[in-house]
Amino acid sequence: MFGYVKTDLPNMYVKDTVLYKAMYCGLCKAIGKTCGQKGRLVLNYDLTFLSLLLHNIADIDVKVEKQTCIIHHVRKRPVAVPDDLTLRIGALNVILAYHKLNDDVLDNGKGKVKRSFFNSSYKKALKAEPILDKIVAKRYNDLIKYEKTNGDSIDLSADPFGNMMCEITKELLGDKCTENVGQMAYLLGKWIYLIDALDDFDKDKKKKNFNVFVNLYPEFSTKESLVKEKGCEIVYVFGSLLSEIERLCKEIDYKFNHDLIDNILISGLKKQTKQILEGEKCKNTTKF
Repeated sequence: MFGYVKTDLPNMYVKDTVLYKAMYCGLCKAIGKTCGQKGRLVLNYDLTFLSLLLHNIADIDVKVEKQTCIIHHVRKRPVAVPDDLTLRIGALNVILAYHKLNDDVLDNGKGKVKRSFFNSSYKKALKAEPILDKIVAKRYNDLIKYEKTNGDSIDLSADPFGNMMCEITKELLGDKCTENVGQMAYLLGKWIYLIDALDDFDKDKKKKNFNVFVNLYPEFSTKESLVKEKGCEIVYVFGSLLSEIERLCKEIDYKFNHDLIDNILISGLKKQTKQILEGEKCKNTTKF
């Protein structure tokens, strides 16, 4: 995915900061174990959140130990020991990253070297999780089909990503995936797709890549001018998604404390949306 689902770091409890870092490192370890060391380079904030959410809903306790790793090889850090669910999400991380790279190649013909670099990791992920790969591949194909129509529907363009997130969540949670959880995952997928499209408005406009906001508002040459003139409409789109995500978040049956999940879903998403509307680039701005 894209890396927009992040914490609101200044407003996190200390305990949650420690847990998030541990889950982040644990997912990194899981990717290495399942897909090889190259795969760890595509470690994603969105998947760290997914791991937190699904462990909580599935009532899977997280065991945290102090360990070293390739990057932090001297000082031990708290790491969530990879369990079966984390290993599956690790493979999913690589699958999603590979299909995103493949989509970039199809968009503009660039990125073939990067895609080939991760080919061996992807093959391992595919072998481990063929069902998850099938879900991701199908929904990317749906997205490509819509992009070929050069449409300007916000709902239709974001629908494949919403369905992808919902189906992934159902596959990983099984019977524990309630209607509210599935719907929240669907809306989160739509938010991820749309916030990425808004963030990339200027780049896609210049390179003539598909972007639903570029198609919907062809008269604007920059994101700044778009937000200045049509900000209320765009705020309404994202506000509607975020308010419904927040409502569903509060109705989910969590098994453990959910302060960290609330911080990300309720506060973090709003913060990312606000920053991108105000012109900040939010990719890869938080490192642990």
